[in-house]
Amino acid sequence: MTGPLITDWSAVSPYGIGRAAFEEGFRSGRTTSVPLENEDWLVGERADTEACLVPGFVIKEVLGKKGTRAMDRVTGLVVTTVGRLLDTTGGPLPSEDPDEDTALVLGTTHGSHKSMVDITRDTLTDEKPYYINTAHIPNAIGNASAGMCAIWYGLKGPNATIAAGRNSGIATLNYGRRLLATGRARTVLCGAAEEYTTDRSWLEWHTRGADETGTVLGEGCAMVQLRAPAADGRGDDDALAEVLGVSSGITGPDGVAAGLETVVGNALRRAGIGREEVWAVSASAPAGEAGRQELKALDALFGDLDPLTLGRPGQIGDTGAATSAFQVVATLTAAQDSARAAGRVAVLTSVDRDGALGCALLRMR
Repeated sequence: MTGPLITDWSAVSPYGIGRAAFEEGFRSGRTTSVPLENEDWLVGERADTEACLVPGFVIKEVLGKKGTRAMDRVTGLVVTTVGRLLDTTGGPLPSEDPDEDTALVLGTTHGSHKSMVDITRDTLTDEKPYYINTAHIPNAIGNASAGMCAIWYGLKGPNATIAAGRNSGIATLNYGRRLLATGRARTVLCGAAEEYTTDRSWLEWHTRGADETGTVLGEGCAMVQLRAPAADGRGDDDALAEVLGVSSGITGPDGVAAGLETVVGNALRRAGIGREEVWAVSASAPAGEAGRQELKALDALFGDLDPLTLGRPGQIGDTGAATSAFQVVATLTAAQDSARAAGRVAVLTSVDRDGALGCALLRMR
């Protein structure tokens, strides 16, 4: 039985806005880090000195002034990406023609760090704890970005947000395929987003381990279009990849490497895939020991097969919740350039600092 098919995708990344910009940047291998010279990005003495930002991303310039006055950065990234994926020019679809069969599933870490910190700051510094700026409230709700997309583009299907950290992109694939399997939607737009703000920078700085120094933060959003295969197989020629399986787990007493080997092994077994079918591997490669353990697990599983090792996400910085979503679109880009990819399998893994582990198997078309 054929699994859900990825038929299209788009991204807003430090390479630029849109799929073509990401493909060009990924193929070039160039880094995107820029110095933070604008004082708005600085966070006291412990500010990041550089970051991987979406170039020229000003919400009102990209999406227009209407409906964006109180829009936060992460929502702007998501609305822009979904718009490119839907191939619209911006603005909501006609309300009399809602798309009730299209679902949207978005992965995140905390939604907008800035919006939540702004509300917390108001409760502590204003005369009364309830004297908060009400414009900040909608953006601090976890489902704000996904909900805004539904409103902006007239999507009436299921609308969900998954807060799974670096595993969010992989988790949305699993959620999306379940929506398709149960007939809740015919098309699912799934992916993940992360913003760069001074608030995220501050939080990341103070929560990094001693082995995570030198991390450069990035931002962006990547979304794929997922749909069920046709019963007779007709009309599936435009598919880019098939989602064979998604597996998750947690780091146990034996460490990240052992736990990830189990997660990947379970995914392969459930999908009925042999190791010899693997064409490429993609690691989330977080900074520090967790990243080294992730690579150790992949080497133990597939090192003797010499699969294509896709470039680490570091070229666009640590994109947090969007990491595994960018791994997906990077894999799809690499497959276009490889004569060996068609019909074979890519293994994508993700490791979060909190111990969550994830794996997705994609068969290239």
